[in-house]
Amino acid sequence: MAGVDGKVVVITGASSGIGEATALHLAGRGARLVLGARRTDRLTDLVERIEQEGGEAVRVRTDVTRREDMSALVALARERFGRLDVLVGNAGDGTISPLDDLRIDEWDRMVDVNVKGLLHGIWAALPVFRAQGDGHFVTIASTAAFRIVPAMAVYAGTKHAVRAICEGLRQEAGGSLRVTTVSPGPIGTAFAEASSNSSVREQVAGMRDRIAIPPDAVARAIAFAIEQPATVDTSEIVVRPTAQS
Repeated sequence: MAGVDGKVVVITGASSGIGEATALHLAGRGARLVLGARRTDRLTDLVERIEQEGGEAVRVRTDVTRREDMSALVALARERFGRLDVLVGNAGDGTISPLDDLRIDEWDRMVDVNVKGLLHGIWAALPVFRAQGDGHFVTIASTAAFRIVPAMAVYAGTKHAVRAICEGLRQEAGGSLRVTTVSPGPIGTAFAEASSNSSVREQVAGMRDRIAIPPDAVARAIAFAIEQPATVDTSEIVVRPTAQS
């Protein structure tokens, strides 16, 4: 089934930023959505906005670091809509800081969310896709997966891992499954505010305010990958501001 209309799409990290923009964009294209995030108040508001515009969406509190949460998210898609066509793995953690800060709890969190969260999504959805005979993994990485800069060593390491895992998944997927990695550059979200290092936070926020592009730019890239014919795998998309070096 090509196109977006009618497809059942799970989105993690759907309560804000790229996840929220993707939910709104895909709902406008006729996708049936299953939304997961930790902030249920924001999820509830998002579902109401989608339904007011005539779209279909359900939500459940989801922490991607918990395997049982990812299993419940995928199960909700099947219970409500009978199948799962696309898993958009958008949930991420970007608490960046210099290694000298020794913020090991934040390092652990980035590994848990960015890497283990991806694996939990594969664990939950891959058997469903195999049983159906089709399915599509779309995972958000970062341009940090291509270029490492100071204060982003651990974050970039997790995003390098995302690209590696997704490429391995693509090679193992066979002819019936699709695997897409989308790597955004600076996007107009609250990414900068996650850092607990004030100087890093100020630097990243300044770059965002100068050159960032809106989250909808990434949403459109995700829709492009989804709408391709079943035999076409758009395996990697990089979405960055023209001003990004």
